[in-house]
Amino acid sequence: MAKIKITQVKSRIGSSKRQKATLDALGLRKLNQTVEHAATPEILGMVEKLKHLITVEEV
Repeated sequence: MAKIKITQVKSRIGSSKRQKATLDALGLRKLNQTVEHAATPEILGMVEKLKHLITVEEV
């Protein structure tokens, strides 16, 4: 399975509780923090919901 690198580039302040919970589920807790995940349908769905707060790169 392909891996993706996810970086939080915008603040979670002003986001809904659901978006904050999704950021936590991805492991993003600080601005400019980067995590790596496998590109599963579940992770890609989370990325789609947060595309305004994060950037995504293939590894």
